[in-house]
Amino acid sequence: MRGLRGKRVLVSGGSSGIGAAAVQRFLEEGCRVFVGGVDADGVQDTVSALRHLGDVRGLPGDISEEGGASDLVSAAVQAFGGLDVLANNAGIAWRESFLEITASHWDHMLAVNLRGMFLVAQAVARVLVEQGTGGAIVNMASTNGLAGEPDYAHYNASKAGVLLLTKTMAVELGRHGIRVNALCPGYIRTALNEQIAASISPDFIESYARAHIPLLRTGLPDQVAAAYAFLASEDAAFVSGSELVVDGGQLAVM
Repeated sequence: MRGLRGKRVLVSGGSSGIGAAAVQRFLEEGCRVFVGGVDADGVQDTVSALRHLGDVRGLPGDISEEGGASDLVSAAVQAFGGLDVLANNAGIAWRESFLEITASHWDHMLAVNLRGMFLVAQAVARVLVEQGTGGAIVNMASTNGLAGEPDYAHYNASKAGVLLLTKTMAVELGRHGIRVNALCPGYIRTALNEQIAASISPDFIESYARAHIPLLRTGLPDQVAAAYAFLASEDAAFVSGSELVVDGGQLAVM
């Protein structure tokens, strides 16, 4: 992608799945990458595994807490002398019917997926505004923010909130040269999704793809990582306030 080499990138939720794939892709593009994640071992493993690709560092912490979010951003700025790109990727998901969701489960889902995303985005945006050189923020939403899926009311609501947060950020930050967009992946074959699928049926992933996805296959983390790279790059220089759907055509089905 054009314009990524040398950029300073923070990837929250970068220790596994799509986040780890994004870390690798940005390193391959010649970026310097700072990895956040709630699991200390996971952050260290990702940094160690990808260090051969370039300058990658990390810090564990809980971005749903103000201190965790601010510490992550401060550490990234201190490590690289500033930031240019945020891949705001941290998130959680689990399957639970609407009638069974407890208030504490609802609060936890939104605390990580929406509150945490806001906290990290705001902290990074303040850095970018102070630097005065623009930048790019890409928030992780989901096709679940565009259409409802049974048994995921709390997750769906959190991702719908991310989409409107993204658009509002784009409106307010555009004057500072900061582009803000959202990614909306469909069914991506991550360890988390495989764990959820295994609790439903042994062949759930294959049957789901045949029934719901026109391309007849689920997506892979590196395919979403490529979308992260595009939205952060100069190839997307006039793209802001948008959501990029990466779902194999699933939302196109009537």
